[in-house]
Amino acid sequence: MIPRSISRWTGALRLEARKIVSSPLARNAGWMVFGQGSGFLLQSAYFIVIARLLGPSEYGVYAGAFALTSILGQYSSMGSGTIFLRYVTADPAKFSLYWGNILAATVTASVVVIAGLSLCAGRLLSPGTQSITLLAAVANCFCNQLTTSAAKVFQTYEQLRVTAVLNVATNLARTLAAAAMLLEIHRASAYQWSVATVIVSLLAAMAAFATVTAKFGWPAFSLGIMRRHLAEGFGYAFATSTSTAYNDLDKTMLSHYGMNAANGIYSMAYRVIDVATIPGLAIREASLPRFFQSGRSGIRQSAALATRLLRRAVPLGLVAMVVVFATAPLVPRLVGNGFRETVSALRWLCLIPVFRAFHHMTGSALTGSGLQKYRTLSQIAAVGLNVGLNVWLIPRHGWLGAAWSSLATDGMLAAMNCGTLAWVCMIAVPEPILAGV
Repeated sequence: MIPRSISRWTGALRLEARKIVSSPLARNAGWMVFGQGSGFLLQSAYFIVIARLLGPSEYGVYAGAFALTSILGQYSSMGSGTIFLRYVTADPAKFSLYWGNILAATVTASVVVIAGLSLCAGRLLSPGTQSITLLAAVANCFCNQLTTSAAKVFQTYEQLRVTAVLNVATNLARTLAAAAMLLEIHRASAYQWSVATVIVSLLAAMAAFATVTAKFGWPAFSLGIMRRHLAEGFGYAFATSTSTAYNDLDKTMLSHYGMNAANGIYSMAYRVIDVATIPGLAIREASLPRFFQSGRSGIRQSAALATRLLRRAVPLGLVAMVVVFATAPLVPRLVGNGFRETVSALRWLCLIPVFRAFHHMTGSALTGSGLQKYRTLSQIAAVGLNVGLNVWLIPRHGWLGAAWSSLATDGMLAAMNCGTLAWVCMIAVPEPILAGV
C-alpha cells in the first residue's frame, strides 16, 4: 500500500509540475525571476562595490538626488508605457502609433522635468547638489524612463525573455562600471558616480530602443494619439509618482536635513529590501497583461486573478522577511563597517515585502479593470501619511523615523487596496471603464 501511495503522490506531483511548466504565466514569471534574480546577484555585488566606492556620506548624497529625480521622473514619459500596454494588448496592430507615442512623450516631457529639477534642486536637497541632481535627472527622467517603457512593449506581447536579458545587461553594465572605478580610483565622489550612471543609463536606453525597433518595427507619430491619451497618461504618471513618492520621500528629506551619513545607511537597507521583493514583483509584472485582459470582463475577474496570485506572492514575501532578518548582520561585513547600523534598519524594514505583496496584486487588479482612480486615491492617502510622519519623525529620530514611516505607509496601503478591491466587488461594478478603446 505504501509504495502505491507514494507512486500516486509522485505521479500527481509530476503532472502538476508539467502544468506549471506549460503555463505561459509561469514561463513569463520564470523569465522575470531569471532576469530579476540575476539582477539580484548583480545588484548585491553592485551594492557592495558602490558602498565601498562612495562610503556612507557620499552614498547618502547620491541617494538623495536619485530619490528626488525618481519621484518627478515618472512624469517624463507621461504614462505612455502603460498606455501602450493597455491599448496594444487589445489591438496589436496599433504598435507603431503607440511606440511613437512613447518616444514623443518621453522626449518632450523629460526636457521639461529635467529643467525644473535643475532649478529647484538647491532648495529641496542639501546645498551643493545641483550638478549631481542634474545628472541624476538625465539618467532617471530620460534614459531610465525610455528603458522602462521599452520593457513594457515586450511585456505587452508576453515576451519577457527579452525584458529579462535587457535587465541583466543593464545591471551587469552598472556593476562593472562601479567595480572598474573601485579598482582604478578606490574612492569616488557622488558627482563622479553620477557621471558614470548617466553613461550606463544612456547606453541601456539606446539598446532598448534598438531592440524594440528591430523586433517590431519603426515608430509612427500621431498628435491625435498624444492628445487623446494625455489626461489618461497623466493619471498613470501621477499614480506611479505617488508610489515612488512614498518610497523615496524619506531619502529626499534625510538629504534635505543634511543627514547624509544616515541617508546612506537607510538607503542601503532600503535597496536590500527592494532586492528582497524581486520574486513577488516578478509575478506581478508577468501577470500585468492578464490583469488588463481579465479586467475587460469586470472587476470580479481581476479580483479572482489577484487572489490566485496572492497565494504565491505572500509566501514569497514571508520567506523574504525571514531571510532579511536573519542575514542582516552580513551586510556591514560586506559593504564596510561604516554601514553597521544598516543591520537595525533592515530588521525594522523586513515586513515591507509582505505588505508589498498585498498592495501590488490588489492594486494591479484595480488598474487592469480601468479603476485606477480608486488605486490613485489610496496612493494619495499613503503619500499624505508618509509626508506627515516623515516631517514629524525624521528630525527627531533620523533614519529610524524614516523606517517607522515606511512601515506604516506600506501597511496602510496594503489594507486600503485590499479593502477597496473587496468594496468594488461587493457593490458589483458592472463593467470596466474602457473609454477610448
